[in-house]
Amino acid sequence: MKFRADGFNVFLIYALLASSLSLAAPYTINPGDVLRVDVWNEESLSREILVRPDGMISLPMAGDIDTNAATTTQVADKISKALGKYLKDTPRVVVSLVSVDGNKVYVIGKVEQPGAYVVTSDTDVMQALALAGGLNAFAAENDIRVLRRKPDGSQVAIPFRYAEVKSGDELETNIVLQSRDVVVVP
Repeated sequence: MKFRADGFNVFLIYALLASSLSLAAPYTINPGDVLRVDVWNEESLSREILVRPDGMISLPMAGDIDTNAATTTQVADKISKALGKYLKDTPRVVVSLVSVDGNKVYVIGKVEQPGAYVVTSDTDVMQALALAGGLNAFAAENDIRVLRRKPDGSQVAIPFRYAEVKSGDELETNIVLQSRDVVVVP
């Protein structure tokens, strides 16, 4: 197929690029993240706050706010509604991420440096293994699994065949990890 620079092909390329850029999901807050809450004209209510292990934060007057699977904008809306019950006007609230320390992936087993790794961008399995210093000489390259906890609490094991991916095959198994995923290298 030969590329022509006519209007249709340019439109098609633009549409494909635009759709691929919108595929990235917005960041959702994790336990261990640090948030900055700013309440317009209410300095006493503005503060930095650590997200608890249960995914909740506590603020004066607003009480407990659930941040599980929520974006900063969604949390700001929840805080605004909660504070609106006590203030004359519904307050303007901005929530910002100060630290993403809750966005961790774990690499265990036969790698050079097993441990927990804070990730600040989309990280796939190969990148996580690189963070862990790579596989050691005794690793079972094609028996690697990614353990992922589903919202209902159950877990799934996703197979990853390192030898196949490094040779350019089965690239679809080099998935982008989610927060709290565990890469197990037997």
